[in-house]
Amino acid sequence: MMKSIFKIGLSLILIAFSTQIFAQKKDKKVIEFSVERIINAPVEDVWRVVGEDFGAIANSHPKIVSSEYNQGHITGGVNASRRCNFNEEGTKYLEEKQIEFDAVNHTFKVKIYHTDGIPLNTDYTYGIYKVEKISEKQSKLKMTMILRTKPAFLGWIAKGQFKKDIADYLLAVEHHVLTGEIVNKENFKEIKKKYKG
Repeated sequence: MMKSIFKIGLSLILIAFSTQIFAQKKDKKVIEFSVERIINAPVEDVWRVVGEDFGAIANSHPKIVSSEYNQGHITGGVNASRRCNFNEEGTKYLEEKQIEFDAVNHTFKVKIYHTDGIPLNTDYTYGIYKVEKISEKQSKLKMTMILRTKPAFLGWIAKGQFKKDIADYLLAVEHHVLTGEIVNKENFKEIKKKYKG
């Protein structure tokens, strides 16, 4: 009896150990990075654009040509989802959902759950937005991305471009918050000249 209990226990330990090794191997293919920007605007103004008006990201993203809420949502919050189109034809897009939403602490987690024309593995890809108060008139917007591409090796090649695109997005958010102007790929080059990295 003791031998069989010992064998079962040993088998369970070996299974747990091999599962952990396998998980660690998979994690090596996941890329994580953060980009942040100081914005000369109150935290509430920045939060309104990125968190509350979640479906209107096209107003403040230079690469997204149009965006809209899915499933009848009209404002940000848990389970609010949006479609982001990267071309006029709608053949290159992603859909994402706010799976966590904390309006008090100005943070949310967004899961990318469907893409077309964008090589992301949706099982491993999500972002965390955080707006922190620095002073009454200044805040910090931070975005952390955890992603995996299809195929996985593309992620390490494309990491620099992903970071650059997010840095451009945060700059575009700043401009939109400060001016109300809609940012798009046509005007972003001129807008970027007005701001320091």
